[in-house]
Amino acid sequence: MTQGKRISPHIGNDAVQSIKDMGAAAKCARVAAGDGQSAAATRLGVHVQTIARIESGEPGVAIGHVLGMLALYGITVQLQSPEAAPHH
Repeated sequence: MTQGKRISPHIGNDAVQSIKDMGAAAKCARVAAGDGQSAAATRLGVHVQTIARIESGEPGVAIGHVLGMLALYGITVQLQSPEAAPHH
């Protein structure tokens, strides 16, 4: 799996999948709101390419931009401590 240039190869697949899931959720929320990528970029104060990178799940995007886009469309993120995580 290609993880991009700015992320450690030691980051687990669960974390990479979470990044992709957040990007997909952001895209669905943006589309549901009727916004194009340029409108989202203007509202968030970033370049339109940043929106595309968030939505594609690129792991090198600044976490503030990802969380900012999610918040822009009313999506909250809940953290789960390792003790509370289900065991595989």
